[in-house]
Order: sequence, then C-alpha cells, then structure tokens
Amino acid sequence: MSKLAINGGTPVRTRPFPPYRTFDENEERAVVEVIREGVISDYIGAPGAYFMGGRRVQQLEDMWRAHTGAKHAVVMNSATSVIIAAMAAFGLGPGDEVIVTPYSHVISATAPLFYDAIPVFADSEPDCLCMSVDSIREKITERTRAIIVVDLFGQSADMDGIMDLARKHNLLVLSDSAHITKATYKGRMAGTLAHIGSYSFNGHKTIQCGEGGMAVTDDDELAMRLRLVRNHAENCVAGYEVENIINMVGFNFRMTELEAAVCIEQTKKIDRLVDARRELCAHLARRLQGVAGLTAPILRKGCTHDFLLFPVLYDASVVGISRDEFLRRLDAEGIKTRKVGEEHVPPVTGFVTPIHLQPVFTRRTFRPKGYPWDSSHYGHEVPYGQGACPVVEGLFREKLFTVNAIYPPLTTADMDDIADAMLKIVELSA
Repeated sequence: MSKLAINGGTPVRTRPFPPYRTFDENEERAVVEVIREGVISDYIGAPGAYFMGGRRVQQLEDMWRAHTGAKHAVVMNSATSVIIAAMAAFGLGPGDEVIVTPYSHVISATAPLFYDAIPVFADSEPDCLCMSVDSIREKITERTRAIIVVDLFGQSADMDGIMDLARKHNLLVLSDSAHITKATYKGRMAGTLAHIGSYSFNGHKTIQCGEGGMAVTDDDELAMRLRLVRNHAENCVAGYEVENIINMVGFNFRMTELEAAVCIEQTKKIDRLVDARRELCAHLARRLQGVAGLTAPILRKGCTHDFLLFPVLYDASVVGISRDEFLRRLDAEGIKTRKVGEEHVPPVTGFVTPIHLQPVFTRRTFRPKGYPWDSSHYGHEVPYGQGACPVVEGLFREKLFTVNAIYPPLTTADMDDIADAMLKIVELSA
C-alpha cells in the first residue's frame, strides 16, 4: 500500500463530496403557488378561525399525524421553539429539576432555564450513545419534574427504561427527536413514546424547509398548551376557557405558509431520502466490520436507525494514534474535516462540545443575581464542568467521530473512498 498522503503519498480521494440537495421542481412549484396566492402567513394571535394557522400549516400537521401515528401534531418555526414550548406546557417553574443530556444541541439542556428550572445532566451510554437509563435513575431527586431525552444521530434512546422511570416517579418526558425522520422503537415511531415528541426540519436535517419543527403528543391538554404558547397564549387563554394558565405567556413560534409548503413536499420524500442513507450506511458499516480500532454504529435491539450521522467509536490504543491525528490524516486523504467548496457540512467531524462544559453552566450564569441556581426556591449544588459526565467527555475528547457524507446523491463508491481512506490510515499507522 502507498504511503499516507500526509507523508507525501497519493490521496485516496481528490474530488470534493457533492452537497446535500433535496429540493426540486416540486418545492419550487409549491413556493410559487404561495407567492401567487399572496398569503405568506395566515395566523392571528387571537381566538378564532385563524388561531391554528393557514391551510398548508394545517395540511403539514395532518401529514405528520398520519406519519407518526400521534393524536396531535403542532408545527412551529423551529424545533428549538418546540422544546421551549414543551417546557411551558409541562408547567415547569422555579425549584424544579429537569434531567437532560450533555451531548446534543444546547437547547436540549438550556430550555428549562427559560422557566427558571434547573438542568441536571445524565451521562450517555458508551455503545448506543443516547442517554443512559442508569445515569438518569441516579439523577432523580424529589425536585425532578421532567426528562428531556435525545434520540442521538438517528436512533431512539431506550424508551422502555426511561418511561418506566417516568411512571414510577411521576415525571413528564420530552423526546428531542430532531435527528429522527422515520426511525422506530419496537414498532412505534421514535419520538411518540414520550409525553411530547419533537422533530426538526432545520437545513441540516434529512428533510428540511430552512427552519421548522413539529411537536407530537397524544395528550389533549398538552396539545392545546403547545398551540397556545406557539401563538401569543396570553391573548388567547380567556377565549379558549383555559383553566391552567401557568406559563401561558406565549411567543410567536408560528411557521409561515412558505415553509409549510416546502415541508409538505419534503415530507413526501421521507422514505426515499432515509432509505438512501440506510443503504449507504449499511455498505460503509460492512466495509468497516472487523477493522481494529474502529466500531461502526451499534444498533439498539428492536430499533431502526435514520443515520442523520454515522458515528464511529475510535480506540487510539489499537490504532496507535490519537483520534484527532486520525482525522488529520483522513483530511489529507481527501475525506475532509473542513468545509470544501459549496458543502455546508464537512464529510467527517467530531461532535459538539458537551453542554455541561459550556460557560452558562460552568459559570452558572443565565439571569442576573445567579438566578435560577441561587434562587430561594432552589439553593442546591448541581455538578457541572469536567468530571460530571465522564462517558460523554471521553467520547468528545478521544473516542468518537462522525461521518456526515452518507446522503444521496452519494453512492456506495463514495462510501468505498471513505472506508479505503480509513483502512489505509489504520494499516499504515500501526
């Protein structure tokens, strides 16, 4: 085998990966129709016919009720908005604790702060990488009110174990399923086993409309509270004779008809787009099978995986070089870790900085005067910073990287380039 490209050898790949583009004439036509009709958004923040939004917003909700099997679907302008609204719907307040993950987009942990509740971090599983049921169990106190669980990379968390804990301790559960498009947990769509599920249509997701999010729930009261928070709740609760108005000062979390029109067309493509990812990832996993030091995604029994990302567990003691050096050598082989040309996301990266290491937590600074941690309603110590979640910290520092180039129009030949580069580095780094 030739020498490594970083040492002057020939790179495995010399052309960039094509960007992920899922739009075609269908989205274009749908947007033009909205423009020609002249109704860009059809909400009014008051009780009445326009409280629920326009025709396309409601059509998209109908599609996601059918897609997920949930009783209610409530679309918003982002999954971030959905998660904030869910905390309001749960009735969180000062002194409450919410168990959250340290390994996700920050809103998965910071949302409780909007209602002066305290995030408490549970560590991750070392194999399937979602929140650990055992760690969640250890974090439950008499102050715990809710859990925000994340279906990381496209696979469901262990929802049987999590919901068992929720029932035992009378907790509410939000499933942050932003990485999920159609993956299932024991025959049910991931995200639907919690009290509220949240999906994302952000521009980085498998289906996308720029920004957008969907909440699903089987609970009538939670659904109404989500709709109120979405659309100026304080102006609507009297008109809808809402008894429980805790946290019912709302926002403008409304999705426009333009975004809904795009998302309707994207939703029609779910099977094609997800199945293409699954095929590419199955091929890449086969190529990496048995490669010392690299472990392809571990699938939870009874689950399917959507592969928003392809996580690889890395063992530096076996390969002989650090994870970061391995990524540097991949970069030299043409499997870039930095943005190239028109690409929005590089083919291979690490993952996000653990949230419990972010300054908002290490410095306990959100509201003035140390609130909510120093509030008279709370006054307890919460472990943040290094050492609080050792599994996640190990993944972040040295044990995990993700392959992002696992989307159409890529082919198995592209996956072979990725695998060939990894195998070359492993063989020549020993």
